Amino acid sequence: MLGLTVHRKKNFEETITDTTEALKKEGFGVLTTIDVKNTLKEKIGVDFKRYTILGACNPGFAHKALQTADEIGLLLPCNVVVTEEKNGETKVSIFDPMTMTKLVQNPELEKIAKEVQEKLIQVIHHLHE
Repeated sequence: MLGLTVHRKKNFEETITDTTEALKKEGFGVLTTIDVKNTLKEKIGVDFKRYTILGACNPGFAHKALQTADEIGLLLPCNVVVTEEKNGETKVSIFDPMTMTKLVQNPELEKIAKEVQEKLIQVIHHLHE
């Protein structure tokens, strides 16, 4: 499993707002927002469900991780995916930073990834409220 997931009965816009706020509470900012639905429509003319990728970053943890393993930048920022499900509900999936430790064998990076994972689990808990 690549991520931490929560299903919500709230609409898409509320979920984007709530997710951004939950990330902020845990020290993350959103650096990028990719509207996959619109991009696919514009670029290749296909219809797709509402699907947004938020590129979230906690600068302190990013700095620590980059000092530990320079190539870890290939896996930053932490992606958060918000999708609208067929029943009108939403799903939020957050990349689990512990997945990085399977790709880069580094005990120091593992400690950082665990700390970040704990923060992101709190984001999921905020979204359950």
